[in-house]
Amino acid sequence: MKLTSIIPALDLHYFTILLVAGLCSPVWGEITSLDAGNIDDILNNAGVALVNFYADWCRFSQMLHPIFEEASNVIREEYPDSRDVVFARVDCDQHSDIAQRYRISKYPTLKVFRNGMMMKREYRGQRSVVAIADFIRQQKVQPIKEMKSLEELTTIDRSRRSIIGYFEQKESENYKTFEKVANILRDDCVFMAAFGEISKPERFSGDNVIYKPMGENVPDMVFLGSLTNFDLTYAWAQDKCVPLVREITFENGEELTEEGIPFLILFHLKDDTESLEKFQHEVARQLISEKGLINFLHADCDKFRHPLLHIQKTPADCPVIAIDSFRHMYVFPEFSDLSVTGKLKQFVLDLHSGKLHREFHHGPDPTDSTPGQEKEVASNPPNSSFQKLAPSETRYTLLRDRDEL
Repeated sequence: MKLTSIIPALDLHYFTILLVAGLCSPVWGEITSLDAGNIDDILNNAGVALVNFYADWCRFSQMLHPIFEEASNVIREEYPDSRDVVFARVDCDQHSDIAQRYRISKYPTLKVFRNGMMMKREYRGQRSVVAIADFIRQQKVQPIKEMKSLEELTTIDRSRRSIIGYFEQKESENYKTFEKVANILRDDCVFMAAFGEISKPERFSGDNVIYKPMGENVPDMVFLGSLTNFDLTYAWAQDKCVPLVREITFENGEELTEEGIPFLILFHLKDDTESLEKFQHEVARQLISEKGLINFLHADCDKFRHPLLHIQKTPADCPVIAIDSFRHMYVFPEFSDLSVTGKLKQFVLDLHSGKLHREFHHGPDPTDSTPGQEKEVASNPPNSSFQKLAPSETRYTLLRDRDEL
């Protein structure tokens, strides 16, 4: 009898321990595992999605898992709608097709999606609960400033690119397209909008969107397409907001380097806008067909003294044009030759053909030498300087090396 009376007491005690332990354990936010069958549906229906591309054997991925889960838990309390913010993950060993689709080159990679569209800028910040949660909060901030008066346009910052929308109704399909575009390009342009009576003077023949370039005396450009066509509207806005020649900084250097294509870069003094304008003009005139094959960049000579020293230059020598192939750096002979038709383009073509690399190692090609002239053997080209801005092996497991050019 005593034995039978003890057993229920023990069972009750054991149940009480389990219940208390369960109440005290943290409830992790739901991390959605993505595969080929659900990825499109989940991402297309998510306002903002942060996706962790990982591998179980990667120690950096292992370290991130509990942080990512806790950050998801924090954000879920603030945004309880499961479609508003999604934390998801992809096991890249199990789903290599998805990893290839999104060009994953390192573990872990945290990519941001909006309504199914992958954002160009991934999360590269501190791997902490606070930092990741703050990043998501920033992504949820409304990117469009609503104007209460058209007089606000007189105070617009003309040192930044701006896109202004004039709409009859905030609930219209036109504005929904505008808002979607603004969310994607929030880091590249300032977006503003006016509605109803306030916007009426600018709505001559319906809703209207204009682009205000940088500079006080630069004329506005009007969007002439259909605002119900997202692809057309986004392509137009991206062309205006993302310049052909971008500035490289220490903040975006890792992102630009990871794009994996060589740099054609102008080093110039900060106040030397004339040289920058000439470079921008010639890139647009000679090299538009090379877009996507090489990154057109400009850099502050004073901030990037070290790369200049690599090519035996100083800020006093600026403006200087060079190519960084991520293996070597090659200097454009004379900035004054920039406007010579075809000169800059040939410099880039010589990179692609391997001629720059050959000539630095073995001297000029025979076809470029004067008959009877003794061939000089050139020294080795300086090593890449911007490669040092690439994702670090102290933060990521890197998956590939670059070809030599």
